[in-house]
Amino acid sequence: MSTRPAPTPRRHSASGSPTPEPARPGSPTPEPARPAVPLGFVIAICLVAANLRTTLTGVGALLPEIERGSGLTSSWGGLLSTLPLLTFAATSPLVARASHRLGSARLLVAALGVLAVGTVVRSLPSVICLFAGTVILSAAIAFGNVLLPALIRRNVPAHRIQAVSALYVTVMGLMAAVSSGVSAPLAHTVPGSWHTALAWGVAFTVAAFLAWLPRMRGDKPQESTTAGAHSPVPWRSRLAWQVTLFMGLQSLAFYTAIAWLPSILTDRGTSSTTAGWMLFYYQVVSLAASSLLPLLTRGRHDQRWTAAGASVLVAGGFTVLVAAPALSVLACTLLGLGGGASLVLALTFQSQRADTSGEAAALAGMAQSIGYLVAAAGPLLLGILHDTTHSWTLPLTALAALGLATALAGHGAGQDRHIHQPSH
Repeated sequence: MSTRPAPTPRRHSASGSPTPEPARPGSPTPEPARPAVPLGFVIAICLVAANLRTTLTGVGALLPEIERGSGLTSSWGGLLSTLPLLTFAATSPLVARASHRLGSARLLVAALGVLAVGTVVRSLPSVICLFAGTVILSAAIAFGNVLLPALIRRNVPAHRIQAVSALYVTVMGLMAAVSSGVSAPLAHTVPGSWHTALAWGVAFTVAAFLAWLPRMRGDKPQESTTAGAHSPVPWRSRLAWQVTLFMGLQSLAFYTAIAWLPSILTDRGTSSTTAGWMLFYYQVVSLAASSLLPLLTRGRHDQRWTAAGASVLVAGGFTVLVAAPALSVLACTLLGLGGGASLVLALTFQSQRADTSGEAAALAGMAQSIGYLVAAAGPLLLGILHDTTHSWTLPLTALAALGLATALAGHGAGQDRHIHQPSH
């Protein structure tokens, strides 16, 4: 569908501060002030971000303990790891309409409460609770994933959106890495073994819940405001599909690397210990890239070549793994630089390409429902290709080709335009 150039950024105030008086006739026109983002809002966003991966990434480190303690087979263990992504895909389309009816802050508080309940249920000594709790907490995280771009679009000035998005992506990634590192040691030191280790992140959930409780005051259902009115999912917008494909393909590359990079390296002669450290290095480089991107692109509204370049770096990383597997440090560096930048851009576009918070919620729901469905298929399909060919050459070549496709989608998603919904 058609797109239109982005209008001049409007000022949004989360604190309700009055709008400055217009200049008097005949006086020099003052340069418009660039409003700062309230610190309390940034802290509240970061507390939510701390919960979006913490309860998930620790499962990989605990999976051997979980399988031994519960009697699960490897197939059931793989389903436990894939279930959150499938739940994200199924739940994300529901968020925009629920936000329209309840209000974004109220819905986020409810989601955080459900996340706490799901985390506790998952840690109970029952296989049924293990899977049921995983579905419950994953659904709550899906609501947080979609609500954050909408809340940022409503409360953050346009020129600050990428910086705030990068900050919460950094917090999200940092807590994911911490959870991966501390979960296994906790399982060996605390009472309850892996059951207790699965629940340690609930402390951050409670902190985020308390931080957002006061923000429910004055948060009204969006149907009462024109700017926040419910927006339909932009299925007919070409730009929305470019944002969606970019989100999905970069997610596929990330989750596939997380799932298979150690196996790829060990099959090519790297020790399992070194392969584990290479995965850690990949995540550290990704965090650095997501943190530095706003500084490198400050003042640039057109992100087409930034998104395309980041995707080419990811394609280059997979190409190095095919052509020169001994250069694994270079490959992980390229994958981390491109992947970290791509994630920030994918989430930023879900806020920047919308006119209103309602449109941002609809776009985020579309991008994340399809995106996580694509991401869930990636590790599975890569494993099938490897089992069929008994080699990593074809799977890695396919990932490199998908990196180029991601660059095309990113080039379209990065244009400085807004989605446009036709009137009915």
